[in-house]
This record gives sequence, C-alpha cells and structure tokens, in this order.
Amino acid sequence: MKISIASGKGGTGKTLVATNLALSIDNQPVQILDCDVEEPNAHIFLKGDLIDEQRVYTQIPKVNENQCQSCGKCADLCVFNAMALFDKTLLCFDDLCHSCGACWQLCPEQALEPFDKEIGTVKKTKINDLTLVTGTLKIGTHISPPIIKAVKEQCITGINIIDGPPGSSCPVMETVSDTDYCVLVTEPTPFGLNDLTLAVEMLRSLAVPCGVVINRDGADSAMIEKFCQHNNLEILMRIPLDIKIAQSYSQGIPIVQNSGEWQRKFNQLHQRILKEVQACKN
Repeated sequence: MKISIASGKGGTGKTLVATNLALSIDNQPVQILDCDVEEPNAHIFLKGDLIDEQRVYTQIPKVNENQCQSCGKCADLCVFNAMALFDKTLLCFDDLCHSCGACWQLCPEQALEPFDKEIGTVKKTKINDLTLVTGTLKIGTHISPPIIKAVKEQCITGINIIDGPPGSSCPVMETVSDTDYCVLVTEPTPFGLNDLTLAVEMLRSLAVPCGVVINRDGADSAMIEKFCQHNNLEILMRIPLDIKIAQSYSQGIPIVQNSGEWQRKFNQLHQRILKEVQACKN
C-alpha cells in the first residue's frame, strides 16, 4: 500500500505526520520515502545506518558539431525552449531540458544523441525495522520529478509512507500519483485553507482519495471543518497547538517515541486510512 502525505503549503507538518505514522505501524514491513527532494528532512527524525546509495541521471542532448547543419529544427521542436540556434551555433540549456527525446529522435542529420547528466542521489538507511529512502536533488539542478520517480521505484510490498514536497505543482503530482490514499496536512489559517483547496482539486483530478489532518488545531479550525464538510472530506486526526510537540519537533524527536498516547493516536490514524482505502475500493 502507498500512502502519500501532502499539504499544499510548506511548514504545515507533513514530515511530523509521515515519520510518526511510519513509527506507529507494527507487525508488517514499513518504509518511509522522502520525496521532498529539494529539502528532505525525514532523516532528522529517523537516524539510521546507510545501507545503499545510488546516483540518479537524466538524459540531455549532446551536439555532434561535425554533423549539425544548423537547420534549427530541434529548437523549433522543443516546447521547453531548451534548444536555441544563435547564428549557426546550436546551444542546449540543460536546466530547461525535460528529457523528452524529441530533438535527438527527430534531428534530420542525426547530429544529437542522449547524454547522461547526474541530477541527484537516492539513499537508503535502516532504523531498526523501518527503512528510510531519501531522494536528494543535486544543488544547481531544477527538475525534481526524475528523482521522485527513482525514490518511488524503491516501494516495497507492505506499507509505503511517501512524504511529498509542498505545493500542488508537478513534483507533488509525481509524488501522489498512483498512491492508494493521500493524507493532506493543513493548518487553520487562511493560507492553509487556500493551499488545501488547491491540493484537493489536484488530487481529485488525479482520482486519488484523500482525508485531512489538522495540525496546530485550535479555535480557528472552524474554517477547515466547514471546508471539509462542504467537500465531503474526512478529518482523520487533530494535532493541537502544543508547546511539548513543538519542543519535541525542534529537537528532532518523533512525538510517538516518548508518548504512548501519541503512539496510540497515530496507530488509530493508520487504521482510519485502511478503512478509507477499503471503502474507496468497494
């Protein structure tokens, strides 16, 4: 089973929910996959031993200047503006390339060929019975979906908790697509509600079922409750605005680690997700 964790907005507590949910599940293989590849931080809470590391590459075009006739067809084809012809000099802007392959496949002179460019790493660490897979985008690189795909290729038979990046753009869509359920973490603020709205629209366009966890729950949560009721969304869990939780988070300590009560609550969250997934299948 793949359970993605998304938020629409950064700083709402995705990693708090992802790590504590993963630690609360017993008696079955559990893996947490950190797909927030621009700034992964699950490893701050889950410290373990490195057991595997792989480099991730993507393909970009390489120009054979002896064969190029400067016709400019590749630049005309590229919808991402990654190819440009200046006078008779053909240039490739690597950071704009989406590796679609149109340029090297359709070049009439066969003057372009794919070239592997390193864009990041995927590391795997072991923390007791839990496995953490962390994707990291190389500094100076901008296209993250290939790293996210490489992380998701590590999914196992069992429970996969997939911690996504903030927002609702391409990296998030790559993260949540093909997951069985998405937990949307939000906060009771106008910004939180706005980004929750965008995230729900995104998930419905992808046909991924979802429910909501309210972090920093308090008197202002009525706006989130009203939105969930209007959109037929389950509120799966509430995490109060609590100084002890903030202190534990700031010290990199999962709240289930020293609290049987929170261990039980996150286990109940897991059980609610299982019921929601089963209900969607029926």
